[in-house]
Amino acid sequence: MRRIAFRLLPLLCLALAACGGGGGAGHPGDYVGGAAPVECAPFARALTGVSLSGPAADWWQQAEGRYTRMQRPEVGSLLVLRRSGRLPSGHVAVVSQVLSRRQIMVTQANWVHHRVTADQPVIDVSDNGDWSAVRVWWPPSGQMGVSDYPAFGFIRPDHPIGHDRLVATTPAAVRIAEGGW
Repeated sequence: MRRIAFRLLPLLCLALAACGGGGGAGHPGDYVGGAAPVECAPFARALTGVSLSGPAADWWQQAEGRYTRMQRPEVGSLLVLRRSGRLPSGHVAVVSQVLSRRQIMVTQANWVHHRVTADQPVIDVSDNGDWSAVRVWWPPSGQMGVSDYPAFGFIRPDHPIGHDRLVATTPAAVRIAEGGW
């Protein structure tokens, strides 16, 4: 049953994106603007206002006692991926929509090299539904990626912003992150 659900998920994501997400063009993981030589951490910091720095995977530990850390997504929170062979520094992405208990959309930088993507599908593939493993949409192929990535969970900024504000502030966050803030 789980295999069938994962095969149908890309179609669901495409249908949902066409109904109102996608950052403008209505496709999952749409690119925001042209090439943007920014890394995920400075972009996420500029978009959310979190005061964390260094490699993305280190943000989980840095957040302890400073921000709320959660195992459930909410709009405006940061999904923090652990270090892995494919992600030696980890990765952070901002939750732009919560579609269901195991499906979200994120806005992030550098998942595709030097690109910012808006409303990109991410699914929880953990056995326990605790977001400890995720699969991420791969825009170049137009489908859900095939790799599972280990995740810490979600960091809630002091003042998380909603979807419309995330979309509106993404271009400014790109400029701030490019400036090295």
